Amino acid sequence: MTPRLREKYESEVLPALREQFNYGNVMEVPKLTKIVVNIGLGEALTDANALDRASEDVATITGQKPVITRAKKSIANFRVREGNAIGVSTTLRGTRMYEFFDRLVAAALPAIRDFQGLSTNAFDGRGNYSIGLREQLIFPEIDYDKVDKVRGLQVTIVTTARTDEEGRRLLELFGMPFRRN
Repeated sequence: MTPRLREKYESEVLPALREQFNYGNVMEVPKLTKIVVNIGLGEALTDANALDRASEDVATITGQKPVITRAKKSIANFRVREGNAIGVSTTLRGTRMYEFFDRLVAAALPAIRDFQGLSTNAFDGRGNYSIGLREQLIFPEIDYDKVDKVRGLQVTIVTTARTDEEGRRLLELFGMPFRRN
């Protein structure tokens, strides 16, 4: 079964982008490539179980087992040695990506207290967008009683857009709630 947002892309988003930006070829139209969900864990250096609990949270949210990220360099001020486990990350593509994006836009972001919309300044110059979320509890899959500690997470949405304007329009058409300036 095709995800709802995939069908929306093909029926509504693709024609609207093609008309707005005058693309000659369908393959030029920007699309979602992948979504990366990442939790950085400074406390993993002292608490060995923090990595396991964060990994469970990411697996519950995304439906996919995360990989452990390790330090590339030693940093004495942070007491980090090269090779230390410092976070968990997972990359979503295809069906899981569209389903996660749908849950993020429809359920998780509206659950944020005093939510005014997302900033349009978090684009990287190439049409990719990053969101920093302060707590994993906004996702309906997370059981509040089983959470040991509130952790923030980073969600990066990677697109094939060449400019921020194209990327912003793509995400707006998908229903991403940007703040009106």
